[in-house]
Amino acid sequence: MDWVTGLPPGGDRSYNACLVSLDIFSKTPTFLPCHKDDTDMNTALLIWNRVVSWTGIFTNIISDRDPKFTSALWTNLHQLFGTKLSFSTSYHPQTDGLAERVIQALEHMVRRFCAYGLEFKDCDGFTHDWCNLFPALELSYETSIHASSNQTPAILEKGCNPKLPQDSLRKDLIEINPTSARFKGMLDKARMHALRCMEDSFAYAKDKWDKSHATPDFKALHGENAIEVELSEELSNKHPKFLVSLIKPYKSSDAEIFPLRNEIPQAIPPVEPSGSKEITKQLKERKLRTNKVREYLVRYSDPTCEDEWLP
Repeated sequence: MDWVTGLPPGGDRSYNACLVSLDIFSKTPTFLPCHKDDTDMNTALLIWNRVVSWTGIFTNIISDRDPKFTSALWTNLHQLFGTKLSFSTSYHPQTDGLAERVIQALEHMVRRFCAYGLEFKDCDGFTHDWCNLFPALELSYETSIHASSNQTPAILEKGCNPKLPQDSLRKDLIEINPTSARFKGMLDKARMHALRCMEDSFAYAKDKWDKSHATPDFKALHGENAIEVELSEELSNKHPKFLVSLIKPYKSSDAEIFPLRNEIPQAIPPVEPSGSKEITKQLKERKLRTNKVREYLVRYSDPTCEDEWLP
C-alpha cells in the first residue's frame, strides 16, 4: 500500500489523495480516493469496505512508515487479524517499490484524461474528474499483460479476462480492413526485436559502448532484458551486463556487399580557395548519394566568411 498526495480536489467530497492497494501475486490494483488528513480509523474503514470485502483478510501488508500505518489502532487491528505488517525504511525504500511502480502507471493514465482541465464535465458532457476515472483505469490495468507474469491480473485472480468494449470492435475492424491483421503481425515482430537479436551475432551501439563496434563473446542471457558478455582487458572497467536494447544484429564486412566499409578514409585534398580566403579548420565530412562525391565543411580564417562545403 502507498499514498498519492498533492492531487487537486476531485469528486463530490473534494478528495485530494489516493490510497493504492496492490495484490502481490496477481498484481490487481485498487485505487481508493480519500483525503490527505484522514485518520487511521477512516483508513481502516476504507480498506475494510473496498478491499477486504473482496480479497479477505490480508496475510502481509507492505507499506511505508506513514503515521496511519504505524498507529496503535492499525497495529492492534492487524495483530488481531493475524496480519504481518512490513514497513520500508529510509535505507531500503524499494521495499514498497511495487506500489510505487503502480502509482507511476496510474499517474501516466490519469494525465491522458486530465491534461486539459479538472472540470467535472466539459461542454460535451465528458468528465475530466480523476476520481471518476478510477473504475475504468482499474479495469484497464487488470486486463493488461504484466511483464513479471506474462498474464493479466484478471486471469490470475478470476481465471478469465472480462469482456471489454473493444472486444466487440476488433472482429469488425479486421473484416472491414483485412490489412489491419497484417499490420498487427508487423507490430508484434517489432516488439520481439530484442529476442530475435539473440539468435544472431551482435554488436553494441557506438554511443553506449566504444568509439567503434565491438563483438564480444556472449556468456548468458538474464531474463529477456539483460545479457552478460565476456569483456577483454581494455574493456575490463565496464560492467559485463547490458540491456538488450543496446544490442543490434551485426553484419560482417563482406567485400561484395560493403565494398567501402574497410576502405581507409582519404586525406583532405588540397583546396585552393578563391580570392584571399584561407582554410583554417575542417568541421565535417559527407558523401553525396547522387554522384558519390565527398565534400568537406571548412572554416576560413576571415571571420566575415561563412562555413562552406567544398569537394
